[in-house]
Amino acid sequence: MAISFDDDDSIYNFVVRDGHGIKGMVDLGLNKVPERYIQPPDERVDNLKARSYDRPPIDLSMLDGPQRSQAVELIAEAAEKVGFFQVVNHGVPIEVMESVETAAREFFGRRPEKKAVYRKGVSPTPYVKYGTSFMPDIEKALEWKDFVNMAYTTDADALEFWPNECKKAALEYLKPSISIVRKLTTLLMERLGVILDESRIDDLIGLQFVQMNFYPACPNPDLTVGVRRHSDMGMLTVLLQDGIGGLYVKIEEDIANAEKKGEWMEIPPIAGALVINVGDTLEVRILIYL
Repeated sequence: MAISFDDDDSIYNFVVRDGHGIKGMVDLGLNKVPERYIQPPDERVDNLKARSYDRPPIDLSMLDGPQRSQAVELIAEAAEKVGFFQVVNHGVPIEVMESVETAAREFFGRRPEKKAVYRKGVSPTPYVKYGTSFMPDIEKALEWKDFVNMAYTTDADALEFWPNECKKAALEYLKPSISIVRKLTTLLMERLGVILDESRIDDLIGLQFVQMNFYPACPNPDLTVGVRRHSDMGMLTVLLQDGIGGLYVKIEEDIANAEKKGEWMEIPPIAGALVINVGDTLEVRILIYL
């Protein structure tokens, strides 16, 4: 299908309706960001003014030894004041992390019609959704992102309904990630004096899913964003970065001798580390318990 990069309807049909995604435009030799993807200035991040997150990753193996109280302090402070932190010795094997990255590249490298079958409204299963941007039907400026979201119910459903390129690697990544979430949720609530039984922890965690985001090379990265400013709705997100970077966090309150409220920080990728993002659900529950 021919596409005019100067026509919004043509771009929408090509990228969204026909499932080519941002990758499809880039593969055609796009040399400038289309008007539809140019974000207003207040949505962009000036990476030249952003600080680099320089706190070392938290070693989760400390939770099982004599340094447990120190690790809990580090986790609680980062969760409360920054909302993000990096962890190592987390229990997700390196080979699993590498495998899920490879699986993501294989999925997004599929022919457009193979990905388009999972579009919202036509996907053969409610467990899988492929798309681009957040709400492309109503957004004035689209995000520079393609994604596939895979909701988890049971192993059997995942193996039956998730895309073949993703399902095994995604499931192997999800299982230890959920263990991380359970461990961190438990200790953060205990710090507030709340002891949770197993069923209550599962209720708090709620929906489990794996989302793979793909950000194709952009000719004008200063004009657009891969993901608009947002906060995650869930409890905790376990984020695996590739080696490129580009994850920015806005500081919500002053931190003594460190970051200031309103500053943007880039969280650089560290080999073998995972990023933990505190979601809205945990923040709300912490406020309630406080």
